[in-house]
Amino acid sequence: QVQLVESGGGLVQAGGSLRLSCAASGSVFSINGMGWHRQAPGKQRELVAVITSGGITNYADSLKGRFTISRDKNTVYLQMNTLKPEDTAVYYCGLFHRGTSSWGPGTPVTVSS
Repeated sequence: QVQLVESGGGLVQAGGSLRLSCAASGSVFSINGMGWHRQAPGKQRELVAVITSGGITNYADSLKGRFTISRDKNTVYLQMNTLKPEDTAVYYCGLFHRGTSSWGPGTPVTVSS
């Protein structure tokens, strides 16, 4: 069983920054991927960024240059800069291992114009 706890969401003005954090605990294997997805109101959940335990990253094309993912062991971070109203969503942290995935409850991010 894996537990994921996100933090750092909130309300920010357009152009501002936020840093999300997610700590994984429980049965966490040493080789895994961690990352962030988001779901905006009325839209499907979409990939934001993922990072492997070896530090290889992958981003949604539309977010490259504004968002940066990093990790320290089993904690993953998402630095979000130059936020836009369209970044408003619930951000979910995920941990991926050999085809399985675990998700946190999500943290809401609201970007006001």
